[in-house]
Amino acid sequence: MFNTSRPSSSSGGGSSSSSSLMTSNFHYPTPPTYELSLHDFESFSLSRLVVLRKIEESKVKGLDRQDFNSALRKACEKHLPMGGSDAEVRELNVKRDTASHFILRLAYCRTEDLRRWLLTHETLLFKFRLEELEKRGGSDLKAFLKGAAMEFDRLSGADKEDMKDKLRFGMSPRDFEAQHFYKVPFAQATDLLARRQVYVGSGFAYVPSSKLVTIVTARFRMNLSKSLSLAAASFAVVSQDTRVGPLLKNMNRQYTGRSFGDDAAGAAGDLTAATVDDYAKRSMPLCMRAAHDGLKKDHKLKHDARRQYGLFLKGAGMSMEESLLFFQNEFTKVMSADDFNKNYSYNIRHMYGKEGKRQSYSAFSSTTIIMGPRPNPSEVGSHHGCPFAHTSDSSLSALLSKMGIGGSDKADIMNHKKSKNFQLACAKHFEAQHPNVAKMTGPEGVEMDGVGNHPNAWFAASVKYWEKVGGGKKKGAEGKP
Repeated sequence: MFNTSRPSSSSGGGSSSSSSLMTSNFHYPTPPTYELSLHDFESFSLSRLVVLRKIEESKVKGLDRQDFNSALRKACEKHLPMGGSDAEVRELNVKRDTASHFILRLAYCRTEDLRRWLLTHETLLFKFRLEELEKRGGSDLKAFLKGAAMEFDRLSGADKEDMKDKLRFGMSPRDFEAQHFYKVPFAQATDLLARRQVYVGSGFAYVPSSKLVTIVTARFRMNLSKSLSLAAASFAVVSQDTRVGPLLKNMNRQYTGRSFGDDAAGAAGDLTAATVDDYAKRSMPLCMRAAHDGLKKDHKLKHDARRQYGLFLKGAGMSMEESLLFFQNEFTKVMSADDFNKNYSYNIRHMYGKEGKRQSYSAFSSTTIIMGPRPNPSEVGSHHGCPFAHTSDSSLSALLSKMGIGGSDKADIMNHKKSKNFQLACAKHFEAQHPNVAKMTGPEGVEMDGVGNHPNAWFAASVKYWEKVGGGKKKGAEGKP
């Protein structure tokens, strides 16, 4: 499908306000054959993944239609624009859209759960775009339907008025005026006919625009479902490519938010070995608080827990020197300083890019933690993982009660856990621990983007919250836990 042997053109943006939404055949009739650099292969696919995850997030939040469309429109304009200010930008945006769709087809075809996820969210994206076209009407929608081999004639205003008694079907006068009507061959509207939702005459169903979107979207969903099933049969071969195989296999685990590496230092400027206990009580998500409390109890952490917690502290602003001091203070309660320096200090310096390949590592995202190794409660120091995903219902319930979380907050968290919406459970835990946080969001307020998707986003939002509550002073290391 793609040749990744040489670089493609550089990435770029462009406003989607242009009427050139139609420059992309977003029913994706055929796979692309152009070349992509490995960088574009990854960046294009992650751009689309951001949009699809925004659809998932908005859907689970239960946003109404207007807010859902507004959130999706902003995400598309930023990450998956369809128009552009000039021909070069438009061409690149079409390339990104088409390539990313087929890359995700490959990445998400290998299991039934992944196919179902992609099918659901690609269909919602398709429906949104089609509705945007339908609102404008005219040549854009006509050209799209022609390209999809679904070209239908639209009734003129005069014909619509002449047939209004037959077409209204219980619509209010206002709704009727807002609708365009299309002549659709009888055989392509059988579902609507069975439900007696359209008028039929002379071999045609007269379909209002809202129902036409349903017909075309159903066709798209059916075709995509078939394509995913066919792709699954060839995934084993494609995934053997050493250049793209690892990316395809791990695409569903990719974190698409802010990276908490060196650039994240300063989220809590006073996070030190002396203040970390108070920050743990006040501003750490449950996974990191569990690691912290486990370290305090056992005075050691196993490798997976050390990496999870150590990289979190790094991303939260703790310097390497303070991290060494913090872990040494705890570990030397059960071992000598020489043993600590010999067996553990190298790993800490390595996380900060001071040893080995001298690569500086970023903190783990929530998806990485959830999909990673499960903790073994019987092993001393095994305090990694996600409490929402890796503990029993009864254990989590008891832990929430111990933290003073009850009532509807606790019920919502437990329901999210039972539904395997672990990141939503984490986000709800944040809301329960930070009263009235919704009133503090905004450009100068608490940044909630990423809360539930990354422990460091949770931490940064909490620090900002307590700073606001404290009247401008950082309160993450003070006050009531």
